[in-house]
Amino acid sequence: MKIAICGKGGCGKSTTTALLAKALARAGKRVLVVDSDESNYGLHRQLGMELPKDFTAFFGGKENVLKDMMLSNFAHKFFDGPWSLSDIPEGYCGKKDGLMLMASGKIHQANEGCACAMNNVIQQFIANLRLSENEFALMDMEAGIEHFGRGVDNGVDLLLMIVDPSFESLRLSKKIQELGGSIGKPVWFVLNKVTDDTRQAMVDAVADSGKIAATLPADSQIAAAGLIGAEFTNSCSGVQELAQDLISGGLV
Repeated sequence: MKIAICGKGGCGKSTTTALLAKALARAGKRVLVVDSDESNYGLHRQLGMELPKDFTAFFGGKENVLKDMMLSNFAHKFFDGPWSLSDIPEGYCGKKDGLMLMASGKIHQANEGCACAMNNVIQQFIANLRLSENEFALMDMEAGIEHFGRGVDNGVDLLLMIVDPSFESLRLSKKIQELGGSIGKPVWFVLNKVTDDTRQAMVDAVADSGKIAATLPADSQIAAAGLIGAEFTNSCSGVQELAQDLISGGLV
């Protein structure tokens, strides 16, 4: 199953991705985490892994990828057929305890241009990725909704939007539900950083309270680990239940 994890900046996308990946791996699943956010420099630390080489480099690097795209009027195909997890080249994918991690690419210096190359490569990768019943791919998307405009979500099976207790996030839930529906993808919501004081207000304001897949409480231990870039070693009950729902196919 291929899952896009999205939401506004700071809502907890990477935290939820790391916790969910670890929960699925503990359940015996083979899990690929795709870091498709060019400005995220912490997800690999939460997984306890090294950041692999930019996947875009496998295709010649950002400049060559952009050149290929422009010469073909953005129709260049970087994949000539389906890929499995075993096809990901050595060095472009870290591995640990049933987890695999790859990164589409990062912004390494000022004035290097847009992220079009990384987005195009990862969009095609997701579209061509074929998984077995025992495999999951979790795509940690860039903040906001630009990935919808680039078609990155077209190849996934479902979308999980992480919603934090803010007006901006709750309002964005309606837009993401609309965008996901327009491409025929189920959209589920994960309420994050929830307290007793905010729970009901979040349930009432989210786009569809019947599509809440999980409610994750504000967790001081997870927040402390995230603050110092430490690996997440504690499980979260809400994430465990979410993992089981995904394994059973209850959200598709």
